[in-house]
Amino acid sequence: MAKKPATPAWQRKAGKNPKGGLNEKGRESARKQGMNLKRPVKKGDNPRRASFLARMGNMRGPEYKDGKPTRLLLSLRAWGASSKADAKKKAAAISKRNKSKKGK
Repeated sequence: MAKKPATPAWQRKAGKNPKGGLNEKGRESARKQGMNLKRPVKKGDNPRRASFLARMGNMRGPEYKDGKPTRLLLSLRAWGASSKADAKKKAAAISKRNKSKKGK
């Protein structure tokens, strides 16, 4: 009989996408814990994307560790940003475009 892991998949390698963020198994295990996680929005003016890029662009910590991109940078790339500075710029631009659309 297989031993059940002590931690949910979203906290282990099994639930993490090597390109950044969580894979479907990780998102499913997070949902079982009451979280409401959806797939990344890679392009477009989705407000979720703007919010994510703004939050992650302001996160503390390095983008690279030991010459390799950190999970933070990998997640930003999964959402269509190349760096924390790029994420902040894109978030501001998306928010500005969304506000101008509401005014019409």
